[in-house]
Amino acid sequence: MCSRQASSAHTSCFLPRPVMKAGDVVSVFSDVEGKCTRGATEFNGKKVFVGNGVSEVNRSELFSSDKPGRGLAIRMTEPLYQSPSFDGVLTDELFLQNLPSVVVGYVLGPRPGERVLDMCAAPGGKTTHIASLMGNQGVVVALEKVRSKMEKILRNAQMLKLDCIKAYCCNSIHAVSSDPAQEYTEGPPFPEESFDRILLDAPCSGLGQRPNMSYSWSLKEVCSYQPLQRKLFTTAVRLLKSGGVLVYSTCTVTLAENEEQVSWALKTFPCLTLQPQVPHVGSEGMLGAGLSCEQRRLLQRFRPELGWTGERFTFSLEKLPQDANQDTIGFFIAKFSKR
Repeated sequence: MCSRQASSAHTSCFLPRPVMKAGDVVSVFSDVEGKCTRGATEFNGKKVFVGNGVSEVNRSELFSSDKPGRGLAIRMTEPLYQSPSFDGVLTDELFLQNLPSVVVGYVLGPRPGERVLDMCAAPGGKTTHIASLMGNQGVVVALEKVRSKMEKILRNAQMLKLDCIKAYCCNSIHAVSSDPAQEYTEGPPFPEESFDRILLDAPCSGLGQRPNMSYSWSLKEVCSYQPLQRKLFTTAVRLLKSGGVLVYSTCTVTLAENEEQVSWALKTFPCLTLQPQVPHVGSEGMLGAGLSCEQRRLLQRFRPELGWTGERFTFSLEKLPQDANQDTIGFFIAKFSKR
């Protein structure tokens, strides 16, 4: 045991750092900059406190393998955010989604017996919601260019007993046939005007996702999505039947990926018109993209930054419409019809 005199004289005597054991009470932090090395015993980088908990395993069990750990390591007893876990809860009955992602399905308005396309479908939350709204009657085609993600869509559909979903591994940019004489096919590429309704939940910069402790992308990377989204949108218009509905959505907050895309679409495709959205629980579209006041009112933008007051969130039925807009991820929805 070290004496006060020895420790103050900078000798080699020190108290060893305790090793975490199962049952220990621990504090949990998020490594904001991703600089903490695996198994480190000290960390002086930028971090954010997320709560306290009880360790379910010994430290040696966490770091004794080169493979990623699996299972429960820390059981949170005092989380900073009061959000319950739904892992493993009624997996064949429930699919957990953010509120705006649920709203998208209702805005699309799929009906039993229709042929619907989800262009960028993984992991399948919106796909399965669409199929549920159709009463599992009709056809929901889900496209995903990464095979492992496409297979996850199929697993989710099977788990929820939705056999109207047909998933294909396909880059949606190439989902429309270049042969004008091509007739109906079950899988891609499809003839033009093959679908009654299309959801384009486009790849995006994801700046609306929460919680997100850090963001390391460059401005160039953030700006790279607009051209991709326009290629996908062009394919969507070609695949949509006259009189059909196209819903465009993103989980980002940039003007370039949202309102500017709507402005571009209306100028590029005279056959498209903006439509009212039901339900409409978000804000209207933002200024800066050349859209009229009426056009901006037809858009739906979820803006969590409007609720950043520093006050602790408390549920209130009277405040539900306001909270629905402000206590969500950042999200954008536009609904078009094709003449």
